[in-house]
Amino acid sequence: MANDTPVNSQITDSITQTNLAVVGGAPAQSMGTVYQMMAQAVGVSMQNAVANQQNMNTIDNAIVSQGIAMLYSLDSMADAKAMQEVMSGNLNAEIVLALRAIVTELKKAQSDQQSKSQSTS
Repeated sequence: MANDTPVNSQITDSITQTNLAVVGGAPAQSMGTVYQMMAQAVGVSMQNAVANQQNMNTIDNAIVSQGIAMLYSLDSMADAKAMQEVMSGNLNAEIVLALRAIVTELKKAQSDQQSKSQSTS
């Protein structure tokens, strides 16, 4: 208790205890505020992420639709002819085509061999 003051000692003790309670609780209150602000920021960032994903999905659908429309609008015979002209005389393309033919034949031979082994067992 406070001594030698013109105010009642019980009042000064009450004010002192209130001040200590406020000062003592300030760190807990400030940390609570920080946690609330952090939760708010994380929530908003999650909402933004979902909105961005939805927007990208819409854009992706538009891109696929445009690509399909472009494919349907092309003249297939003219494209095949142009591709054949590009591929003929191109050594790398001829090598790739030869390798593709070899792989196809090997797969065919393997499947024939497997079917023969299954029919004999």
